[in-house]
Amino acid sequence: MRRGELLEALDSGALTNRLAQVYGAGARSAADRLGELMREFESTFPCGAEADTWLFSAPGRAELGGSHTDHQRGHGLAAAVDLDTIACVVPNDSGTIRIKSRNHRMAIVDLEDLDIHEPETGTSMGLVRGVAARLHQLGYQVGGFDAYTTTRVLRGSGLSSSAAFEVLTASIMNHLFCGGALTPLQVARTAQYAENVYFQKPSGPLDQLSCALGGVVAVDFRDPEAPALRRFPLDLTAHGYAFCVLDSRASHADLVADFAAIPREMGQVAACFGRDALRDVPPEEFFAKLPQVREQCGDRAALRAYHFFQEERRVLRQCEALDRGDLPAFLHCVRQSGQSSYLYLQNASNYKDTRFQPLGVLQALAEELLDGQGAVRIQGGGFAGTVEAFVPLDRLEMFTRGIEAAAGPGCCHTVAFRSTGAALLVK
Repeated sequence: MRRGELLEALDSGALTNRLAQVYGAGARSAADRLGELMREFESTFPCGAEADTWLFSAPGRAELGGSHTDHQRGHGLAAAVDLDTIACVVPNDSGTIRIKSRNHRMAIVDLEDLDIHEPETGTSMGLVRGVAARLHQLGYQVGGFDAYTTTRVLRGSGLSSSAAFEVLTASIMNHLFCGGALTPLQVARTAQYAENVYFQKPSGPLDQLSCALGGVVAVDFRDPEAPALRRFPLDLTAHGYAFCVLDSRASHADLVADFAAIPREMGQVAACFGRDALRDVPPEEFFAKLPQVREQCGDRAALRAYHFFQEERRVLRQCEALDRGDLPAFLHCVRQSGQSSYLYLQNASNYKDTRFQPLGVLQALAEELLDGQGAVRIQGGGFAGTVEAFVPLDRLEMFTRGIEAAAGPGCCHTVAFRSTGAALLVK
């Protein structure tokens, strides 16, 4: 749609029904936000009213079960959330991609150079180049475009702001240059490739799949190239609960090594059995050879492997509970997962400064306020970021007030699950 017509349609409410397919009752607010996005785009990339303009959205995600299981070809359970990253995009026919995110430096990628650049490790420019490189490998001719993005996904929160950005970037290129031919799974795999190879973070694919697919989804990663997917309806409000994200406001900067140590150590344990991933190691064999595992890999690696085996069972029990609508059983597994993160996975702290353990403080405070109700667990990869809590609606006001009194105003976010994944909103 031409820029001038699109702005007029957003301002007049003419697109409210279309936006409601993604944003539900928040469609009018979304239209206002998209209009603001377009105006910020124009101030960065001046263009005329006739410019061909596209609008995109990709949600963040919450991990509900399966902490650090995906990279071991295990099971994961996650949900897209109603905090998203949005983009205003105009093709530029220049052979150059320019993406400006609010409050961040512009990422500029020359499509004649899709090689890995070590200085771009851990940067958005590396992610953009990686997505373009992967699509080029798949035989697509990627062209230039200008994009301006803003996000409500809490950065460094474990809600996958990076995965949302990657999936958003892959979705843009999919619709502009691939005719929308890529499936959500292919979009997710493209985004994961960029994160693993160009961003150089050894994550599994659960984050990207959740952002691309939307809804509550269980994933079996036995075959990483063709994971088995199951969707579940989960209306927390109908069960009398809210979903809260508690932001520690701690940065993930300099924590890539801590994160990478988990798949590396789990992989070392699998290698003790001649396997590539823990999924292929029978738990009984693990316990039978535990002395050798401790000797070869160390106790932390052994404990992290034990977490994997237990977490695998928990995800399956969570899915069974969702099948029969048994939320108490589901929440029991959530609580167990949170405890396992501390005891065995050990992703609650980076251990470089024992005085600084914000996730532990948030989890302890949340458990105290819930007083045996609901559930609490570390959200996402851990080490920094957020804790998630399932809070009874009749305790929500008290819970929020208590968390923010101790941890700071605005650190407790009540979010909803989003049924749609990455989306082309308007073209």
